[in-house]
Amino acid sequence: MLQMRPEDETTRSEFEAFLRVGGLVPHEVHRIRLEKEPIPEIDIHDYSAIIVGGSPFDVSIPEEKKSLVQKRIEHFFIGLFDQVVPEDFPFLGACSGNGYLGKYCGATISNTYAETLGNVYVTMTDAGTKDPLLKNLPQTFSAFVGHKEACDHTPPGAELLITSKACPIQMFRIKKNIYATQFHPEADANEFILRIKVYKYSGYFPPGQAGELINAIRDSKAPVPNEILRRFVNRYKS
Repeated sequence: MLQMRPEDETTRSEFEAFLRVGGLVPHEVHRIRLEKEPIPEIDIHDYSAIIVGGSPFDVSIPEEKKSLVQKRIEHFFIGLFDQVVPEDFPFLGACSGNGYLGKYCGATISNTYAETLGNVYVTMTDAGTKDPLLKNLPQTFSAFVGHKEACDHTPPGAELLITSKACPIQMFRIKKNIYATQFHPEADANEFILRIKVYKYSGYFPPGQAGELINAIRDSKAPVPNEILRRFVNRYKS
């Protein structure tokens, strides 16, 4: 599992959420924090699958505004995808993982379809209803989102699986085994309440709206995205 949140609190909580929802225990996962130095060399053949979490880094901002840490992470992902994509290696990128994969595969990333932290409804495409991770799940369901940028269009050659009016590219698949979600499949209300508090001044929403956002999602649930994550783990875990 690849993480890149600079804050220990959100990184730890995100990792625990992926374990809990995915039905994993710590010794089954090699956890790497990409914002820490140095990033180790990764041979994908040492693993059964790769999961990437979110981060406050935006790939669409001008290069001169990116920190050295962000540039190093982006360079790392280019090398990783040079391994993953040709081999159709099992991969699930959530939020930032979606942006890095989308950009690598030729999608334009911008703030056109940004979404404030919250719980929204998304809908499967016809292709989505046939995908192994989504088959027989509700066609429209709730999901936790929160991002300052997104794919403007489906990457060339990708299959659009889930969409919404506010953000058309909510989930896509490259080849047969490479997935990306704009929503957070690991999240629940408590996880997002923590993120609202931590990222209050990070540009996702006006700081004065934090309390309102927390109240809006306090009782929200998103069981279908959790099931998608579980299915990914169960399909590729070895």
